[in-house]
Amino acid sequence: MKLKKIVLGSALLVTAAMSTISAQAADKVRFVTEGAWAPFNFIDAAGMPQGFDVDIARALCSRMEADCEILTQDWDGLIPGLKVRKFDAIIASMSITEDRLKVVDFTNKYYSGGLRFMGRVGETFDLSDLSGKTIGAQRATLGAQYLEDNFTGKADLKFYDNQDNVYLDLLSGRLDIVLSDELPTYNWLKTAEGASQFEFKGNSFMKNDEIGIAVRKGDTKLKEKLNKALDELIADGTYEKINARYFPFSIY
Repeated sequence: MKLKKIVLGSALLVTAAMSTISAQAADKVRFVTEGAWAPFNFIDAAGMPQGFDVDIARALCSRMEADCEILTQDWDGLIPGLKVRKFDAIIASMSITEDRLKVVDFTNKYYSGGLRFMGRVGETFDLSDLSGKTIGAQRATLGAQYLEDNFTGKADLKFYDNQDNVYLDLLSGRLDIVLSDELPTYNWLKTAEGASQFEFKGNSFMKNDEIGIAVRKGDTKLKEKLNKALDELIADGTYEKINARYFPFSIY
């Protein structure tokens, strides 16, 4: 009887505690990134995810006062993992496209990009006619889609699980030219391997490419929180400071 009285007397406290736990759970956000798209996301010497995407995620968590995890996942598993609730938000330099909008929702953009070819120093290419050339890109990216749409049956197209493998095959001579987002290529061309042997070919294009954070379809609450926090980061100068760590120009 005494135990029953305690339970009954504490009913309101239990309800309140459950509400508090629920609110805390709602504030936990599991971000995921790829870890192979420097300088936006990469794994450091200690095995931790770093980069522009990761810094933005951390700043958003701080602004939302959320308890966050930042996980990593191979590119091809990002959207499938989001859909089965392995994580809550993808921050991996993912372009907002019509096809992706059919299966996930996106926040407002957190940066903009464009595509650009890159090849060996001194070699010339007719970028409108790459017949007989071997062209590389990361699979399931805007660059890969552009190559499929414009060069299928005209050139040898090779697609890779991650951008690091694209660079490796370019260095080994198995690729003549690659197509990628301009900004990570800009970063790679500053490395010892990139700067000494390779250069951009032609101008950037498709510069209306907007990059957003993907959330599950219908997760309006998280999407709105992220958009609000992103607006605040831009307004108070935090975004600009993060941008300056990686690029001497605005990528917004």
